[in-house]
Amino acid sequence: MGLYMNEQITTARLPAETRNKLLALSAFKRKTKSDIIKESLDFYYEHEESEIDSFTLGEPFFGNYGSGEDDRATTYKKRIKEKLNVQLNSY
Repeated sequence: MGLYMNEQITTARLPAETRNKLLALSAFKRKTKSDIIKESLDFYYEHEESEIDSFTLGEPFFGNYGSGEDDRATTYKKRIKEKLNVQLNSY
């Protein structure tokens, strides 16, 4: 086996112009075509992840952390009023 046991080979069909640009960039940067493609995909993934809405990004964490208080969603107005009254009465 080779050095890259966790890597898989993937083949992609490229238009001639795209392939020529890849070859030129590879020669100019002195990097392999694979490295250029990996870096490009990493950049693409980062960009796409920033396009995902905040709900989708946070969804895996919903319900994992809690205050231990089951009624926080239904009593938030009461808690806010209490905090405001405390602040107003302190003046």
